[in-house]
Amino acid sequence: MSQTLEQIAEQLHAADNKIQLIYAFNGTGKTRLSRALRDLVAPKPENGEEGEPSRQKILYYNAFTEDLFYWDNDLLGGGEPKLKIQPNSFTDWILKEQGQDFNIITNFQRYTNDKLTPRFNAEYTRQDLDGKETVVPAFSEVTFSLGTGGDDPAGNFKISKGEESNFIWSVFYTLLEEVISVLNVAEPEDRTTDQFNQLRYIFIDDPVSSLDENHLIELAVNLATLVKVAPQQLKFVITTHSPLFYNVLHNELGLKKQGKKEGCYLLERFEDGTFNLNVKYGDSNKSFSYHLHLKRVLEEAIAENKIERYHFTLLRNLYEKTAGFLGHREWGDLLDTAPGEKQAYLNRIIQFSSHSRLSTEEVRDPTAPEKQTVKLLLDNLIDNYGYWRQDEQNG
Repeated sequence: MSQTLEQIAEQLHAADNKIQLIYAFNGTGKTRLSRALRDLVAPKPENGEEGEPSRQKILYYNAFTEDLFYWDNDLLGGGEPKLKIQPNSFTDWILKEQGQDFNIITNFQRYTNDKLTPRFNAEYTRQDLDGKETVVPAFSEVTFSLGTGGDDPAGNFKISKGEESNFIWSVFYTLLEEVISVLNVAEPEDRTTDQFNQLRYIFIDDPVSSLDENHLIELAVNLATLVKVAPQQLKFVITTHSPLFYNVLHNELGLKKQGKKEGCYLLERFEDGTFNLNVKYGDSNKSFSYHLHLKRVLEEAIAENKIERYHFTLLRNLYEKTAGFLGHREWGDLLDTAPGEKQAYLNRIIQFSSHSRLSTEEVRDPTAPEKQTVKLLLDNLIDNYGYWRQDEQNG
C-alpha cells in the first residue's frame, strides 16, 4: 500500500514494539523517515515559541549527525588538521554536561585501532593572521594522532572517512550507554540527572557504512546488548542497508514471529515518490530474499537504461554472496567465466562500489559502455552459475 513517510512514521509510533528493524536500500528515504518521526514525537512549537529540545524525547543518529563535524585542514596556515565540531546542543550535552570524552575515545578505539587517539581541545585563545584574538571553546575541535611506542608522539593527521564515521558513531553510542545506565535506575529521584526522564525514542540510521565485517558484527552485537538491557520506556527504530547488520541484529534480538516481538520491515520507495513498509519475518534472505530483490532491481535498471553508480555496489553484493555460497574465497573468481578481460571488470566494479574513498573525491557517472557492463556481468552470474536458477525455482 502506498504511503507517505509521515504515515509510516505514524505507523512506527503507534506500534507497541521495543525494537523495530527496517531494511532499505540507500536513497530510499531512511534519513527523511528519522526526521518525520522526530517531528511527530517532538513537534516544533507554533508561533515561533521556544520549546523543549527534541533530544529530550527522541535521539537520532543519521546523516545530519555527521554534518555536525567538518575538517579544518589549515592548508594556508601550515598547521595540523583538526576535526571541527559545529556549535550545537547535542555534543555540548554529551561532552560538557555529561563529561563523556574519555568513554568516546575508548569506544572509538574499539572499532578502529587502540593506538589511534582522539584528543578534544581545552579552551584557548587563538590569534589570527591579522592579529585578532578569538576564544576557541573547549570541546570544539578534535585532533588525531597515532601512538608510536616511543618517547616522541607522532604528529596529528587527518583520519580516513571510515574512521571519521566511526568516531561520530562513538559519540552517539557513548551517549546511548549513558542514557540507558541512567534510566535503569528505577526511581527518578535517585538518578544522576533528570534530562533523560522524558526520552521515548532512539532512531539509528546506518551506523555501519564504513566498517569491515568483523567490526560491523561487533558493533551490531554491542548495540543489541544495549537494546536488550534498555528500560521499557525506550523504543528503538533501526534502519540499515546492510543485510549482514540486519541479520546480526535480527538474531541477537530474537526478532521472530512471536507475538509482540514482531518488528521487521522492508522499506520500499516507488517511482511516484510514495513508500511502502512491508512487515517481514526471518533474516534478510528468508524474509525478503535479499539477493533476488537485488537481482530484480538491477534487471529493472537495465531494462529502463537507468544504471547509476550505486548499481555497481548492488552487482558487487550479488557477486560476493554467490562467491560465498559456492565456496570461493574471492568474489572476483566468478569473473573468470565472463567474456573479456577479468581485471578490467574487477577494476570497474571496485571503482564505482568502493566504500573506502574519501568524501572529497569526485567519482564520475558511468559511461554507456560501463552501464552495459552491468548487464554483461549480471548475465554472467545467471547463465554460468546454476545456484541462481535453482534459487529462483525454490523462491
